[in-house]
This record gives sequence, structure tokens and C-alpha cells, in this order.
Amino acid sequence: MATILIADDHPLFREALRGAVQRLLPDAVLIEADSAATLLALADAHPNADLLLLDLNMPGSHGFSTLIHLRGNQPQLPVIVVSAREEPAIIRRALDHGAAGFIPKSAGSVQMREAVAEVLAGGTWTPVQVAQAPRIDSEEAQIAQRVRELTPQQFRVLGMLSTGLLNKQIAYELHVSEATIKAHMTAILRKLGANNRTQAVLLAARLAVDPSTVRWPATDAGTFE
Repeated sequence: MATILIADDHPLFREALRGAVQRLLPDAVLIEADSAATLLALADAHPNADLLLLDLNMPGSHGFSTLIHLRGNQPQLPVIVVSAREEPAIIRRALDHGAAGFIPKSAGSVQMREAVAEVLAGGTWTPVQVAQAPRIDSEEAQIAQRVRELTPQQFRVLGMLSTGLLNKQIAYELHVSEATIKAHMTAILRKLGANNRTQAVLLAARLAVDPSTVRWPATDAGTFE
């Protein structure tokens, strides 16, 4: 019995994915997430899941960062990216960052089932237009490798930092002390090779589908981290 994770913040599209999977695998266990934080928790709770269907744009997820983090921490979990962005360059980036497949949201249910079946069988599935796109450059590949080295909690902190939250706000959201967040921030800067919060966000923005969606971080009084 297959276990399939479906991560998308739009209920109607989760329903469409659920229907496509159920027609292919009537007995599959389907587990849904509507945010990056929920997905990370579910992925930890279900380490033997057979497949993840992942939307690139969810609350707490900036472009390819969640895909990269999961591939680094749970390489046994195959991922099919599901996105409304169908440009060849976006598809190529998803594959280069570890996706086993890419389903445009404009695809029909038959294509969805074909993609799921192919990836569950150990193959890959992508639209034909991906052949038109060049591979990611060395800078993006290096940043992705650094993001893979973050612990799950450090990754969560980086995601919140990229939304413009202060250390004290991140601490409140994660139910930890501000000192703990400062320690995480120090480790994040070291692993990313960044000198300050702004540079860390700038590096993270290289992994966004649209870098303009990443907000510059606010500065905590009395700290440069």
C-alpha cells in the first residue's frame, strides 16, 4: 500500500491531485499538507512515504528551497513538483535540484496518473519542453548544497527570516528562546557562507522561482545577525 504526500495550499488542487492518485492507486494512503512547516513535520513522521507531490509556492516555502532541503535530508523520498509555472527554465531547475518529475498544473488527470506511475516505478517524468532549457549555473548549485546542510530547525528559521521576521518574532513562532534563534542564526550564516542576515536572504533568493517575492529581513536592535 503506497503512502503519498500531497503538499499544496490550494484545496481545490489538492482535491484534483487526490482524485488522480486515487484512480491510479485506490488503496493508497494520502496525507496532505498546506504549508512547508506542515509538510516537513509530515515528512519526518512518515519517513517511508513512497512519493511527494510538491507545489513550489506554499506558505513558508520559497521556490526550490523546500525541495532542496527535503532531497538533502530525505533522499529516499521521490518528489514530483507540481506547479503553475511551466517555463522550461523552471522545469529544468526543479530537475537539477532533485525532482524526479514535473507536472504542470495545466496537465490533465491522465498525464498526472502517467507521471505518478512512472516515478513510483523508479523513472522520471517531465514535459518535453524541458529539453530547451540550460542546466542551473554553478552558483545556484553551490547555494543549494549549502541549504542541504541546514538542520530542519535551521531551515525553518531561514524561511522565516526570508519573510522579514525579527529574531524575537521567529522565537515566538517556534516556541523557543530568542537566544536559541540567535544560535541558529549564527550556524545558518556559517553554513551559507554569509556575513549577515541580509546576505543570507540574498543567497536564499537565488533559489526562489521569483526572487522579488523574498522580503529583506528586518534588523534586530543591537545585533548584526
